[in-house]
Amino acid sequence: MAEFSSLAQDVHCIDALYIKPRVASIYLLRQGDEVAIIETGTFHSVDNVLASLQQLGIDRAQVKYVIPTHVHLDHAGGAGEMMRQFEQASLIIHPLGARHMIDPSRLIAGTISVYGEERFERLYGSIEPIPEERIIIAEDLASYSLEQRELIFIDTPGHARHHFCIYDQQSNGVFTGDTFGISYDAMKSLPRGLLPTTPPSQFDPPALKTSVQRIMEFAPERLYLTHFGEFVNPSAQLASFHRWIDQYVAVCETCDSAAAHYAQDIEQTLLQQVLLGLGAEADAALKRVVGHDITLNAQGLAHWALKHQASLQ
Repeated sequence: MAEFSSLAQDVHCIDALYIKPRVASIYLLRQGDEVAIIETGTFHSVDNVLASLQQLGIDRAQVKYVIPTHVHLDHAGGAGEMMRQFEQASLIIHPLGARHMIDPSRLIAGTISVYGEERFERLYGSIEPIPEERIIIAEDLASYSLEQRELIFIDTPGHARHHFCIYDQQSNGVFTGDTFGISYDAMKSLPRGLLPTTPPSQFDPPALKTSVQRIMEFAPERLYLTHFGEFVNPSAQLASFHRWIDQYVAVCETCDSAAAHYAQDIEQTLLQQVLLGLGAEADAALKRVVGHDITLNAQGLAHWALKHQASLQ
């Protein structure tokens, strides 16, 4: 049985089954006989995408676009396999991400250096290059269509320089990748339940704030988060999201950057701040939900803080 949920306006949220269920989303948009797939998950995610297509009565030949929001491997690791499965599709990618889709060797090597080959294979599987002639580079505010349905691409650095978001006029929603943060099921009803995500190595606080403001200029009614699912009424979380960015930066300043365990200190302090902000200081279940993200966020924050300090000297 395919793992997906159907939302309004012919948007379907397919579970990438990354690490565990309901951690990473892949979105399928259908307009008439044309389909776009936004995010690819990993190589291991493709079987559930194919099963979902079959259950929805969609032929593989209807897939017109495959669209990773950026080239981090939980978003783009399955792109090569998807392009092999969908022979007629074009891949739309940010200008700074195209070279990594054509030649993913640096992405692979960098990730293996962090995780090791065994865990890399378990998490991401095979990553294949994509022929350059099948790639469309989307500049800022470029527009592509599924029949009469317009998708507008917004350049949104801050999480990564190779990141764009996609505004869908029909649903009045934005597919935000990681730019507008993460919110898992247990967090979505909380007043501050939309958290920035800052893994290594391109966190940029001012750019992230600007990108979020650009998204909100489209006045979206909903966000389609990669981590995880639909998030309604984003305007209610905008001020809180900016505050979170400031708090993340303040944590870096609170911890001793000269300490050998700087990233670990950031992680401990950040976890306390996040659980306090979520109103769940003693909620062990919620701690387990965000724990992996907090570890990655701390690593990215330490990288950013040390680089930022060096630039001021």
